[in-house]
Amino acid sequence: MTLNENADIDTSQVTDARGSGGGGGGGGLGGIPIPVGGGLLGTLIVIGLALAGTFLGPQLFGGGDGGPGVSETCSTANPDRLDNAECRNTLYVNSIQAYWQQAMPETFGQPYQQTDTVFFSQAVNTGCGPADSGVGPFYCPPDKQVYIDLTFYDELARRFGADGQFAQPYVLAHEYGHHLQNLLGISADVQRQSERDPGNANALSVKLELQADCLAGVWAKHAVETKDDKGTAIFKSVTQQDIDQALEAAAAIGDDKIQEKSGGRVDESKFTHGTAKQRSDWFNTGYRTGDGRQCDTFTKGV
Repeated sequence: MTLNENADIDTSQVTDARGSGGGGGGGGLGGIPIPVGGGLLGTLIVIGLALAGTFLGPQLFGGGDGGPGVSETCSTANPDRLDNAECRNTLYVNSIQAYWQQAMPETFGQPYQQTDTVFFSQAVNTGCGPADSGVGPFYCPPDKQVYIDLTFYDELARRFGADGQFAQPYVLAHEYGHHLQNLLGISADVQRQSERDPGNANALSVKLELQADCLAGVWAKHAVETKDDKGTAIFKSVTQQDIDQALEAAAAIGDDKIQEKSGGRVDESKFTHGTAKQRSDWFNTGYRTGDGRQCDTFTKGV
């Protein structure tokens, strides 16, 4: 993967809340326990999947301007800007949103709505309630924002061996897949089904997560086509090695792998995100087809 050093980084698509304190983070959000255990084991969860009536917190951050730190660090005046994780991740966000801005109307017949990614450290208040870094990256449907503590990538590499650089845009593209699901009404439909049939909630969660993996693969297929507001390509290249890194990351955080890492037995009844094979297979489906319509995990089966 090679980012284009000449591409403009649009920091208006992120909000830098690091060091702002945020909200206290217990074992869950809005009083709901983190799926698959606490800490990193709740990684990439869709906050609010079954939180009817429990969206407690106000939207603390909105209308991102990046903050003076990110804006200055990621300015074209800084020749080393792409060495900074916040700048690279902002550019990934730019690419993901540029793609769906065009592709969502063409693919799903509905307009795309841009949303912020919030960079936070340790804890943050969200429209879904308070969260801490142990949750991992997540998307909050009520405030339509993606949240990430960038130190998550260190955990992903250290604990799960997914240290390839393309793991980072995969994670973000997965979360923006949840944003698409929210805009399309898929998340709300899954929530309603989960309320009617709580025994099927985990299975529905798996389908939702695997669809987001597939949508991340669709973006990856088209990443080199994305451009900044001036028409400059954001990526110079995305190689098969990069895709392999994304597949490795998807597999590393499969429910079965996470349960094995935690020292317990593999219990399919507690799966919420899918197995390592399912996650990598669905990402690959999105990448191979490049078509979001092929990501219907609800009718195709998982």
